[in-house]
Amino acid sequence: MLRIRSVPSTQRIFKRFNSTLPPTLSQLFKNPPVDRDLTINGYVRSVRSYKKVSFLDLSDGSTHESLMCVLQPGQAVDLKTGQSVSLQGKWVQSRGKEQAYEFKTHPQESSVKIIGDVPETYPLQKKLHTLQYLRTLPTLRWRTSYLSSILRFRSFVDFKLNEFFQSRDFTKVNPPIITSSDCEGAGELFQVESRNAELGKEPFFGKNAYLTVSTQLHLELLAASLGNVWTLSPVFRAESSDTNRHLSEFWMLEAEISFVDEVEQITKFTEDMIKSVLKDLVNDTNGVASNLLSSQRRTDDFEQMNAKLKQRWDNLYNKSWDSITYDKAIQTLQESGVEFKIPVDYNDGLATEHEKWLASHFGGPLFVTDYPKDIKPFYMKLNKDGKTVGCFDLIVPDVGEIIGGSLREHDLLRLEQEISKRDMKVDELKWYTSLRENGSVPHGGFGLGFERLICYLTGVENVRDVVPLPRAHDECQA
Repeated sequence: MLRIRSVPSTQRIFKRFNSTLPPTLSQLFKNPPVDRDLTINGYVRSVRSYKKVSFLDLSDGSTHESLMCVLQPGQAVDLKTGQSVSLQGKWVQSRGKEQAYEFKTHPQESSVKIIGDVPETYPLQKKLHTLQYLRTLPTLRWRTSYLSSILRFRSFVDFKLNEFFQSRDFTKVNPPIITSSDCEGAGELFQVESRNAELGKEPFFGKNAYLTVSTQLHLELLAASLGNVWTLSPVFRAESSDTNRHLSEFWMLEAEISFVDEVEQITKFTEDMIKSVLKDLVNDTNGVASNLLSSQRRTDDFEQMNAKLKQRWDNLYNKSWDSITYDKAIQTLQESGVEFKIPVDYNDGLATEHEKWLASHFGGPLFVTDYPKDIKPFYMKLNKDGKTVGCFDLIVPDVGEIIGGSLREHDLLRLEQEISKRDMKVDELKWYTSLRENGSVPHGGFGLGFERLICYLTGVENVRDVVPLPRAHDECQA
């Protein structure tokens, strides 16, 4: 009898990719092809030539590790840091102690090919460059071991969050980037118009349109049909703030959850979400933690910084996160005796320095709940006291707020009254309020500043060092 076994489509896809794509150094390190002839590709990180032998450190961006390549002296004559090269040879056991394997090129001169040359002025030489200097090299700075590890870590966190939401039966959606609504009501909007627009003519979209500051309102629309939804999307704010924690274009993870009526349901969910990422860091699953730590910049306080980072991960993962009301937060700040640069005022909200101090004072991540309604957006659900809203901010030491969320007002009359009180444009929000007329349900959600989370988990102080091409006030390179 002839038996035909069905091969899963995903397996067929991976087999095809593995057989047709050149192997990366990361793949080769994980599955060393010992004593096999192969071709490897990458960038020259450094070259050292001696009388009888030359050594080349090769990197391809797939891992923080570089591969030691052993060359004949004549093969290294034209090699320079930064060049892209293709090498033919064998993957062999290393004689040295620094790494288990090395790559030995074949003796023929043609075994070393320069694919792309670099000028003599190539700026990334083998020395420690400041992050400030590297920001002036937008097309090259990600070739450094440290910064490339940050982008790989960012990719890892993205993957883990996808995994978490998939396991909780959420639907990932793609809300629009162009909108006619100002979700936050702050007015920090980039207006969108056709380049060919003529003065006095009807706007391209028939009305004023903007780059979104938050996808929340559209997520609520989708949640009314799909249940629990989430997205990781770029958002835009026309802020002129020139600080190490502000960008004009950044990524926001936002989620809307149906049939929740307690803030604690959402805070517990966000805690579980972040801890799902921390689990692999604390346990060093697949070497994700050791890879990040090994690529840290070799400054004088290198070991101290790594110890602090590991302590931060452990504290995040193993500790239950505290929660206090906004009233309690203000009281704690006022009784602290600390002279803050920005005075503590109940009606002004919490400044970043207040948030950092509170999180450090309570020894870790801290939820602050029930803010006064007048300092929060119109869509938040009013508490029974009539003065505060069912909302929360998650604040962490050294960074401040990284998540903000709330219950949403699902009662049509109350929502319309709040919009009117704030002198907002009722007509532009009609589509949003209409959601309350067609089977409205209690719901809530949150937004996570993705770059701020990456900064906190990696110890990077400037948000511009965790995003590929920063867009900020007076900065739009490449």
